Amino acid sequence: MKKGNTGWYLLFTAPLVIIFTTVVIIPFIIGIYYSFFQWDGIAANPKVFVGLDNFLRLFDDARFLKSTWITIVFTVLAVISVNIVGLTAAVLVTSKLRVANAARTMIFMPYLIGGLILGYIWQFIFLDVFTLIGTVTGLDGLFFNWLMDMDYALYAMVFVFTWQMAGYVMIIYIAGIQGIPNDVIEAAKIDGATGWQRFKKITVPLLMPAFTISLFLTLSSAFKIYDVNLSLTGGGPANATEMFAMNIYNEIFGYGNYGFGQAKAIIFFFVVAAITLTQVYITKKREVEM
Repeated sequence: MKKGNTGWYLLFTAPLVIIFTTVVIIPFIIGIYYSFFQWDGIAANPKVFVGLDNFLRLFDDARFLKSTWITIVFTVLAVISVNIVGLTAAVLVTSKLRVANAARTMIFMPYLIGGLILGYIWQFIFLDVFTLIGTVTGLDGLFFNWLMDMDYALYAMVFVFTWQMAGYVMIIYIAGIQGIPNDVIEAAKIDGATGWQRFKKITVPLLMPAFTISLFLTLSSAFKIYDVNLSLTGGGPANATEMFAMNIYNEIFGYGNYGFGQAKAIIFFFVVAAITLTQVYITKKREVEM
């Protein structure tokens, strides 16, 4: 960095640093402070210092533990489905299909829809469209309102999340596939490698940087999901789809346990950070340099 440009760098980065500090860092520190108190969030009411009691109470909160397990199951299913669908779509639209550009646009479009709107759209589909299809075709064992069934509501969440995120992940995989040198693929063809062998031995190893980014984005998004959870199921039926973020929100604003809710939020932050950083570390080690 040239000395003459230092002022310009500071001029353009200072507003971002100030905004990030104001919106993220300071509220996070304040949240850590409140997690050591018993408080209902009303400024006029006193705060009672309880130390680590809020964190210890987490292990006795059956609803929080249930939401933790639900979030883990949802995240595992969502990460697998999103990346499989996204990678499959990327392979198809980078082939010689005549409708590749149209397919790419159609698959990516759901990502542009806001989470709340997306949830309400699919709530209508599950409630009316699925029910109608089941009645007309007689396949009511499959086509019914999944959102009202405790065994299927979570799968409905996974389905909608996959429909939303697959297009975005597809774009990342497309960039990775297009970055693979053609001479490597051509050499493999000359050597007699089949399409599956080229995909397994060449495409997948060289796509590891794309895998790193896609897994990180889907992991963090699945763990933090709230808007779709709110509009699609509202945590129901019988809290069968109440995720991490919704449980924390309900604890703070629904039950007025501000300190306890902040303790949950702090644990939530460190859990997500630990898992995503571990994933990045593992996948980074498997990346292949070209």
